[in-house]
Amino acid sequence: MGSTRGSARDQAARLPPAPGVYRFRDASGRVLYLGRATQLRSRVRSYWGDLGDRAHLAPMVARVARVEAVACDSAHEAAWLERNLLQARKPPWNRAPDGGQESEVWVRLSDDARNPGLTVVYDKDERARSFGPYLGGRQVRLAVSGLCRVLPLNYAGGELTGTGHDLARIKGVGPGDRAALAARAAAVLSRDPAEVSALKTSLIERRDAASAGLAFELAARLQQEAEALDWVTAEQKVTRPGPADHDACGWSDGTLARFEIRAGRLAGWTLRSCGAAAARRHLAATKPEWAAFAQRNAELAARLSGLSEG
Repeated sequence: MGSTRGSARDQAARLPPAPGVYRFRDASGRVLYLGRATQLRSRVRSYWGDLGDRAHLAPMVARVARVEAVACDSAHEAAWLERNLLQARKPPWNRAPDGGQESEVWVRLSDDARNPGLTVVYDKDERARSFGPYLGGRQVRLAVSGLCRVLPLNYAGGELTGTGHDLARIKGVGPGDRAALAARAAAVLSRDPAEVSALKTSLIERRDAASAGLAFELAARLQQEAEALDWVTAEQKVTRPGPADHDACGWSDGTLARFEIRAGRLAGWTLRSCGAAAARRHLAATKPEWAAFAQRNAELAARLSGLSEG
């Protein structure tokens, strides 16, 4: 179904104030551009305002007939979804490198008695306990810095010398604390709500204390670490390690939204017209952990109106 340029502007106004990925189609249904946003509504509406340093997109905006979007559970999830979709197929108006600029990284946790600690690495270490993948090397390093600030696992080893011994004493940790610190760090990286909340509370308390003591640079660093912790521990299901291949579907008001998960990555997203009876088998085959995501986005697709093949 086609729509007018004014309709596309109206669709933008109906987007949720949530992180996600959006794409623009022309009157023939061709995908022109795909992007991500921390706030879908304001970002997409901005294309019909002053484009500023995006003036080169004005000819593309003039051709937009339809807006489609996927609302994600976090900005990190939106970043991964944009990367996956652009690696699968790059629309003509996307100029950035496929998948964006962020590095793909992992966090390796070692509870070795001699040299425990957390390390940001670019490849999963199959011999060690690893968490990820994450996008954004700088963000992940800041998160690990905050983790180590509160849970100084790297000072709980048995082979510290000189300054290391002094810092361990100042931080009040020793080899006897290694197992507990490693377990708490693993719980944070596994997104345990209580442990994540406790760690963030500690960082915020330290930030406020630094600010009160006029240590503004330290306070700014602690704020960055708290924000990076949010990035690392937020809901993110669209890219996971493993060979999982399946589809996740949601249905609303005649619209079937289908998400293609291949090798653990959500790499395809299509919309089509579908009756309630035909949709049932697709919904029944959707894994429970994907049901809410798929249903929410089917409802969003129906609200935006206009059906398309992806």
